[in-house]
Amino acid sequence: MTKANAIAACLAVSLLAAGCGTGRAGSAGGDTFSYAIKSDPGLLDPAQVQNTTTYTALSLAYDTLVNIGPDGRVVSGLADRWDVAPSSVTFTLRPGVTCADGSPVTPRTVASNVAHLTDPATKSPALGVVVPQGLTAKADDAAGTVTLSTPQPFAFILQSTRYLFVVCGAGLKDRSRLARATSGSGPFQLTSARPGQSYTFARREGYAWGPGGAGLPADAPGQVVLKVVGSEATAANLLLSHQLNGAQFAGPDRSRVTHVPGIGTTVAPNGTHEFFFHQGAGHPGQDPAVRTALLQAVDLTDLGAIATGGTGRRPTGLVMQPRPCPEDTVTGHLPAFDPRAAEAALDAAGWHRSGDGVRRKDGRKLTLRMIYGTSGGETMAAAAEYLAQAWQKAGADVQLRALSDAAYGEVESVTQDWDVDWAPLGVTLPTQLTGSLSGPFTPDGGNFAHLTNKAYDDLTARADKLPGSTGCGTWSRAESALLDSRDLVPVVDKTLATGAHDATFRITAGLFDPTSIHMTGATT
Repeated sequence: MTKANAIAACLAVSLLAAGCGTGRAGSAGGDTFSYAIKSDPGLLDPAQVQNTTTYTALSLAYDTLVNIGPDGRVVSGLADRWDVAPSSVTFTLRPGVTCADGSPVTPRTVASNVAHLTDPATKSPALGVVVPQGLTAKADDAAGTVTLSTPQPFAFILQSTRYLFVVCGAGLKDRSRLARATSGSGPFQLTSARPGQSYTFARREGYAWGPGGAGLPADAPGQVVLKVVGSEATAANLLLSHQLNGAQFAGPDRSRVTHVPGIGTTVAPNGTHEFFFHQGAGHPGQDPAVRTALLQAVDLTDLGAIATGGTGRRPTGLVMQPRPCPEDTVTGHLPAFDPRAAEAALDAAGWHRSGDGVRRKDGRKLTLRMIYGTSGGETMAAAAEYLAQAWQKAGADVQLRALSDAAYGEVESVTQDWDVDWAPLGVTLPTQLTGSLSGPFTPDGGNFAHLTNKAYDDLTARADKLPGSTGCGTWSRAESALLDSRDLVPVVDKTLATGAHDATFRITAGLFDPTSIHMTGATT
C-alpha cells in the first residue's frame, strides 16, 4: 500500500482490547506487569513513530491533550476543557501537571511540540496522516490555554490530538535524548531499554491527570516490562506458564489461551479486510457493471470466514473501532451473492465466454491481476485462492501475486500492474481516508485505485466543515457512496484476542490506558 496508507494502518492496527484474569500469582505477578510486544519499538522519539508497537510503548510514558474512551467518546487528558470550532480547538490545560524530571507542562510546551512535528525539517511520518497538514499552535501561558488551528476546516481536529504525544523537560530541549529514552508527563518512565529483548518502565508517584482525571490505582504495578516476543505461539506459551501478564493474538494461537483457568480473554474488532478494483483506463474495474458482477460472483460471508480463520465479524464501517461516527455504513450497500446474476451482467457488459471458458471483449481477456501481502499468512493466501476460484467460475483469468511489505508500495503505486488490490487501510478517522480514495491519482497523489466518486467528494468536502459528531451523518453517507459504486469492498472485520493473567488492563486505539492496569493476583 502507499506510504501514507501503510503508516495509517501501522498507527491503528491494535484497536479496543481489554484483558482480565484471575488466579494465583505466577512468576509474572506481584509488582511487575509483563506484556508481550510483537516487534522492537525502535526509535522512541514520538515525532518519528512509524509502527504500532512504538505507539503502544510510548503511551506508558507520554500524555496527550485528550483521550478516547472505550465507547469512542473524547475524555480529558492534559486538557480538562476544550472549545472546538471548524478549523481550531482551544484547550485549557489541567493545572499542576509535571514532567518526569519535575518541570511543569505548560501551553508553551504543547506549542513547541506542534512546531517541531510540523517543521518540514523534522520529516515526521505522522504529519498529514494522523496530524493535519498546516497545523499551528498558539500558547497563552497566563490563561493556561493552547489553540491548535488549521488553514481549512478539519472535522476531527480534536480527535486527531489523541496521537500527539507531548514531550516535555530535557527531551524538549534536546530531542537526541529520545532515541532510547523517554521525557514525558505520563505515569511511567523508561528506565531500561534492551533492543530486541525488553523495555522496562518505572512507576511515577503523584500522577493524577490520566483519562477523566484518573491517577494510578493502589494496585498498579511498580514497573511495566514490555517483552519483545515475535511469535504468537511463544507468547501463548509464556502466558500459559505465567511468565507474562498480558499478550494479544490475531491468529490461531488465541484458541490455546481461551477458556484456560487463570487466563482471562476478551475479543474486540481490529480493523477491516477490504479490497479495491483498479478503475484506471484499460482495467476491467473501470466499468461499474463489471465491478458489480464480480461481487455478485463471490460469497463475501464465506470469504470473510476464510480470511480470518472464522474469527472475524461482519463489517459495519470503514473506520476502525471505536469510531467517532458509529453508524453502519455497509449493510445493504453491497450486492448479494448471485452467480447467475453475475453471469448475466458480464454478458450484458460485452464479456462473453470463449472456447476455453475465459470471457473476452473485443478480443481481450477478462484478466484480473490480484495483489495481496504475504504478511497476511495462510488465511490471506486461502482467501485469495477462494476469490480466484469464484472469479474463474464467472469466466475471468485470475492471476494471483503475493507481495512482501517491502515490494507492495512499488507495485501498488508505481508500476500499477494490478487490477484487484487487497489493501486493508486501518484508519481511525474518516478524514484519513480521503487522500487514498479521492483526489490526484498515483503517482501524483495518494489515490492508488484511481477512484472518481463525485458523491463521495461532495459529501466529504461538506463534512470536513462540520466539527466532530455534527458531521457524522454526512461522513456516513460518503462511506456508503463508495460501496454503492463498488469502489471498495469491506469483507470482514478482523478481531484481536487479549489474554491476561493476574492483571486487568485496557488498550484503546493502539494505546495503553496506564491507569487501567491493575495487578489482581496475590503476591508471593
